[in-house]
Amino acid sequence: MTRYTTYSIASIILIFGGWSIVTYGGYVDPLFLPSPTDVVRAAVDEINEGIFFKDIGISFYRIFMGFLISTIFALPIGIMMGTSRAWQSVWEPLVGLVRYMPAVAFIPLSILWFGTTDIQKFFILFLGVFFQEVIMIADNCKTVNRSLIEVGLTIGLKKFEIIKDIIFRAAFPGIMDTFRTTWGWAWTYLVVAELVAASEGLGFRIMQAQRYLATDRIILGILVIGLLGLITDLIFKLLYNRLFPWKESAKWRK
Repeated sequence: MTRYTTYSIASIILIFGGWSIVTYGGYVDPLFLPSPTDVVRAAVDEINEGIFFKDIGISFYRIFMGFLISTIFALPIGIMMGTSRAWQSVWEPLVGLVRYMPAVAFIPLSILWFGTTDIQKFFILFLGVFFQEVIMIADNCKTVNRSLIEVGLTIGLKKFEIIKDIIFRAAFPGIMDTFRTTWGWAWTYLVVAELVAASEGLGFRIMQAQRYLATDRIILGILVIGLLGLITDLIFKLLYNRLFPWKESAKWRK
């Protein structure tokens, strides 16, 4: 175990210790902040009710599909925006306009258009992720070293070949970082959608618990979302290190 791993574990223990002190010590009313034992008990209750893992599965399915749909469209459009001034001129005004509109504001319209189906959740995810993802992917492509492109032109590669074999390959590490970032944003928008228009899922369960002042279940839902986000973030990080070993973090950092 490295000392950096020790630092990470120590920070988690510190937070957990502080939480335990204020709750077990009776410094905070359990209505406002339940103890770790209360949260564990709530998890056991939800498992016994058969909703715990079902909610996780439903929310993860929605996040995965919504993110996948957004990425399928954002990847080619972002690459073209980053490599073509014509494409940038067409898309930049639209992307620049919509990406500042809060996706939450579209929830009433999305319910009117799609009801409370999963398509409605995908639509909110698309609005929340797609436009930011396009801008970031375009920026990834713009940062490719110009000398690499000039080499491609020198050896007679056509524009599509330069985009596919040089720009995309050179920008791919940055694009993977973009995916990692926007995946985290997607969780935020999914939970917002489930809070308003859902009958299952982690966001719905948090909202339902709020109605009955079941703060133990609220904390449980928040912790589960955070844990799922952390796990998937680590998966992205491991995948990044496996695909791009030459892009490891600078070794001089102490």
